Amino acid sequence: MDQRIINLFDEYTHKPLRRDEFISRLIKLTGSLAAATAILPMLEMNYAHAATVPENAAGIEGEDITYPGDGITMKGYLVKPAGQDSAKKGTVIVIHENRGLNPHIRDVTRRVAQAGFIALAPDALSGTGGTPQNEDEARDLIGKLDAQKNLQNFLKAIDYLSGLPNSNGKTGCVGFCWGGAMANQMAVNAPSLKAAVAYYGRQPDAADVPKIKAAVQLHYGGLDERVNAGIPAYEAALKAASVKYELYIYEGAQHAFNNDTAPTRYNKEAAEQAWGRTLRLFNDTLK
Repeated sequence: MDQRIINLFDEYTHKPLRRDEFISRLIKLTGSLAAATAILPMLEMNYAHAATVPENAAGIEGEDITYPGDGITMKGYLVKPAGQDSAKKGTVIVIHENRGLNPHIRDVTRRVAQAGFIALAPDALSGTGGTPQNEDEARDLIGKLDAQKNLQNFLKAIDYLSGLPNSNGKTGCVGFCWGGAMANQMAVNAPSLKAAVAYYGRQPDAADVPKIKAAVQLHYGGLDERVNAGIPAYEAALKAASVKYELYIYEGAQHAFNNDTAPTRYNKEAAEQAWGRTLRLFNDTLK
């Protein structure tokens, strides 16, 4: 697909553009309303593909839970390994994109649990009743969140997980896009965090990087110019502060390359390679 179309969709999902403006510009790029309409399903999420690990998969058990946030009750999706194994487990916070806690992120949470960890995906939109089905509405609501309160709501997830009887007290996080930026912020603001994995997320201020105590792992799509512009300053700050980090750029991959419900941007090879590296870091730091 024409990279200009993918870049336009990226602008639509992150600025965000109004949908009517996005469609108007898409028509200009494709040449007609019919062509734009035909391309839309290839750009937008298809949650029919969001069940690589079914809810009833053997070996895991999931439930919707609540925990205390910053003056609100936070909602979340908690998935644990099932069975008779009494060993305490490491815990992982899964942080959604700017569409909220949707079927794709719930599936990723099950993948983490299937790998042997207790996984919690908080819903950043808990304060407004939870993630709506309409993605445009979810993006608008995400953009209106109070940044500091939102950060505290995710930091309090560490306390919740640490208090679970089957937790070993070691917590990491993994975030995607908006959630990747949050993973970087958690690394800065949670000294107890053991590992922070950010997929194509905005980088923290360089001045804050020396606060990081966690092992950091960063994944970027080679074609993601918007986010990648912040890589040099972040890497320089990580090196200067002697933070343990890994940085991977997947050439030819788009922003959101891990999202298998986004057909034009999903990159199977990059996603599988990045996920293997993610689980390796969690195995090294959370067990």
